[in-house]
Amino acid sequence: MTKLRIEDIRVDERIRQDYGDLRERSVELFAGAGGLAMGISNAGFRHVGLYEWDRDACDTIRLNKERNVAQVQNWPIHQCDVRDVDFTQYQGIDLLAGGPPCQPFSLGGKHRGFKDHRNMFPEMIRAVREIQPKVVLIENVKGLLRDTFAKYFEYILLQLSYPEIASKENEDWTDHLSRLERHHTKGHHEGLTYHVVFRLLNAADYGVPQKRERVFIVGFRSDLNIEWSFPEPTHSFDALLYDQWVTGDYWERHRVAKKHRPEMPDKLKKRIERLRGGLGLVQGAPWMTVRDAISDLPDPENEYDNVIPDHRFNPGARIYPGHTGSPLDEPAKTLKAGDHGVPGGENMLVKPDGSVRYFTVRESARLQTFPDEYHFSGSWTESMRQLGNAVPVRLATFIVKDIKKCLSH
Repeated sequence: MTKLRIEDIRVDERIRQDYGDLRERSVELFAGAGGLAMGISNAGFRHVGLYEWDRDACDTIRLNKERNVAQVQNWPIHQCDVRDVDFTQYQGIDLLAGGPPCQPFSLGGKHRGFKDHRNMFPEMIRAVREIQPKVVLIENVKGLLRDTFAKYFEYILLQLSYPEIASKENEDWTDHLSRLERHHTKGHHEGLTYHVVFRLLNAADYGVPQKRERVFIVGFRSDLNIEWSFPEPTHSFDALLYDQWVTGDYWERHRVAKKHRPEMPDKLKKRIERLRGGLGLVQGAPWMTVRDAISDLPDPENEYDNVIPDHRFNPGARIYPGHTGSPLDEPAKTLKAGDHGVPGGENMLVKPDGSVRYFTVRESARLQTFPDEYHFSGSWTESMRQLGNAVPVRLATFIVKDIKKCLSH
């Protein structure tokens, strides 16, 4: 292995000509409908390459480019298989990001993990090796932390830490893991290395109106000598309870008359009483709820206004075991993409009378904190699939801004 030197990093001349100074440039793999990409743009990075193979997701990005949505206008989207891409053309950019397909590790999928042909972590690692970015950001499902995948998760982290120690031809991944472990424990490491950390984050803790737990992995290139940790939550469940049941400000803000307010949940009464005892127990702003996110939209069942795109009613919602919908006055349950058939068993609103209906595409986009000017291409099913796979824009923005702040100092 050749020891990495910053002065040796090659910058592709074509990218230099097209994009000028490469500071704060980013490349994203598995971009989907653009949630993470939009967060990265909001944080001040400029995309020099986005890669996604799904046609509907790419059509969504192309649609918003055509509509001149500000963050999307200059995104260079490539609809292709990342296995066919030579990433050395991007060598030396600042941020490499992506959410490798989550179905192999999803709690709602088939749980095949590393045996699944959709497992794209090897391609993510190859991109790190070829690009040598300053920072790597990976998002994935909570299921990646299951005991079943613990050994493979260790393998992912070690590959990110030492991307130049590539798998040999016909080498089993467990043998490769053993080589990485031996290298890791020897204590002195030259060449391309990263300081890697990970954390399970709940999007609701960062102002997203959805209880969505996802694993984020961040690696800073070791030669940068940057110390970084995940930013602390800005919102909390206790603050929401305080807002609803101690001050009542939540109901006043939404103009909900006392006779129309729900009963205080019995299971939360003791917790609420503790909160009454002292405001000091409350940390951060209140969790955002479904009502916070969609209350200004007309009811799609009887007040649909054609001026609002993606807000059409979709019939057929019903409750069944494991799929009970999201209450109006809590953050939504995790929006899901669906492994087969029509996605959306949990993508339902529970109305005050106890009945349910599917969230519209526009409502789901709000729950994922996409701006209203962002439109989605494809059928209801395909749009919901894109949204169920997306990274909440607000969460992505918050994390990447913190990363950028460290890079800028």
